[in-house]
Amino acid sequence: MHLPDFLHGAADIHVHSSPDLDPRRFDDFELAREAACGGMSALVIKSHQNSTVERAILASKIVPEICVFGGLVLNETVGGLNPAAVQLALRLGARQIWMPTRSARNHRVFHGDDGGGISIFGPDGEIVSAVDRILDLLATSDCMLGTGHLSVEESVALIERASARGVRKIVVTHPEWNATYFPIPLQRKLAAKPGVWFERCYVSTTHRCGFTPIGTIASAIEETGVATTILSTDLGQPDTPPPVEGMRLYGDALRALGFTVDQLRAMAVENPRTLLGLDEVIPVPVTATPTGAATRSDRNGDSGI
Repeated sequence: MHLPDFLHGAADIHVHSSPDLDPRRFDDFELAREAACGGMSALVIKSHQNSTVERAILASKIVPEICVFGGLVLNETVGGLNPAAVQLALRLGARQIWMPTRSARNHRVFHGDDGGGISIFGPDGEIVSAVDRILDLLATSDCMLGTGHLSVEESVALIERASARGVRKIVVTHPEWNATYFPIPLQRKLAAKPGVWFERCYVSTTHRCGFTPIGTIASAIEETGVATTILSTDLGQPDTPPPVEGMRLYGDALRALGFTVDQLRAMAVENPRTLLGLDEVIPVPVTATPTGAATRSDRNGDSGI
């Protein structure tokens, strides 16, 4: 499977591979090869259990045709809100630090588990000091901060604190998923803040995340703007499409709803590569179709499209 020309060079900042406790379609090397052959330019591999930074370094050496990056999710298996783990990951080249996902109190409540979980709020309702130390580390780096599976209330407080402490790249993780759903008025408010991006994952449209209608994602993009949107897949599960196929399906579905090839290229190629610090331009193959479907840009106002 190969990406269409208008998605050539796509960078997927959220994809899963093995080794992992969860079944995965590909190991790191297989994923990198499949993505490179399919026309992607970069990946960020994610694990809910441990750092993927070291794995990504090896994958990039084995498959030099694609840039492979890693990150760290602050779940219980790495000590939770652990500044020392963040510092190590950043020194090794992490491209995203995610707040807790499966260890988040919000995640566990959503799934009917009352067994505690991690919150960024202390007993007094204030953000705990470990989060501030983590944000200060991120502020001195070029790494992304992902909101993970925190509650919307926690995520908003985190974004406000991160902005105030100088974090330049803040990614709202899959705002369409029910457990982390951000109402559109709130998304519009956050989109006005410098450095805030929305990562809209193709997996949200599958059985894995409740079959979110593609039109819901399209409407959210219209409201917040192409300039603040990242299209990623969050794929890698054996019962979902391979990431390259998922990105192709994602692009085709949004194009059918009226987004132009230039808009899709911005969201799948240019914006994520900017977040990854990849400045070189990825050219569109000369066989690319020069025009897309009917434009939606007239409905996006001053959102930077």
